[in-house]
Amino acid sequence: MKTNKKQLLIVLAFFSIYVIWGSTYLLNKIAVSEIPAFSLAAIRFLVAGILILGIAKILKKPLQISKKQFQNAFIAGFLFLVYGNGVFVWALNYIDSGFAALLASTQPLFVLLLMRLIDGKTMQVKSIIGVTLGMLGMYLLVSQNGISSKEGSLLAICVMFSCVLSWSYGSIFVSKADLPKNFFVSTGYQMLTAGVLLLLISFGLQEAWVAPTHWSLNAQLSMIGLILFGGILAFTSFNFLLKNVSTEKVSTSAYINPIVAMLLGWYVLDEQLSSQSIIAAIILLTGVYFITSRKRL
Repeated sequence: MKTNKKQLLIVLAFFSIYVIWGSTYLLNKIAVSEIPAFSLAAIRFLVAGILILGIAKILKKPLQISKKQFQNAFIAGFLFLVYGNGVFVWALNYIDSGFAALLASTQPLFVLLLMRLIDGKTMQVKSIIGVTLGMLGMYLLVSQNGISSKEGSLLAICVMFSCVLSWSYGSIFVSKADLPKNFFVSTGYQMLTAGVLLLLISFGLQEAWVAPTHWSLNAQLSMIGLILFGGILAFTSFNFLLKNVSTEKVSTSAYINPIVAMLLGWYVLDEQLSSQSIIAAIILLTGVYFITSRKRL
């Protein structure tokens, strides 16, 4: 019975990171048009972290953690939420949400390369094909004249790739790190530490803080969605999966996220995708398929 329950949780968690995370690109794009990026991320993760730890307390999960676990939670929070997300959201000021999701879909490629460097394993033929297709897809994606001619877009693309690299390394780090066994507690501490750091960054950059009552309804609803669904539900599911299935399987969310993000960006924000972007997406996601479908050694 316990095995069946765990399998159901794994299926629901994958649905969460596949579909719900795909929608967060749109929500972040809407919110960041009114709220400075780092204050947006700080509010999102501080509130979500407090709520998650509150849920853990209600469920009578022990909130005490060791010094090492706190340090690891801080590192994970920085890799995932401060740099991997906070800086990524800043770059959304210059890039469409669907295009950004395609850039983020390169995560399995980065995970594979990092695991190759860290573990020193020989790359299989499928992996080599996947990396080659991934590189080609990335080139086609970022070399478009319409993209490169936009002010700030090239810098934003480079920054986004570095954010994907940070998130990819964070995935490997969390899968091996000593963290609280309960995924609510682990997620809560990651969000709280990241939220505090993002708050300091926001103050350091002298971002303009505006009371939520002065935000538009769309921005308010986007923030609620980011906190409840993108933060509490999806990120908790992500941490749960990293401890229960392989890192590479978790990274397969890159298949679905761009499709969800592109459809929502097209439908809600009237974002356009060029034929070259569509071709690049097909090549890129084919590369992701080769990477994640190879035989495990």
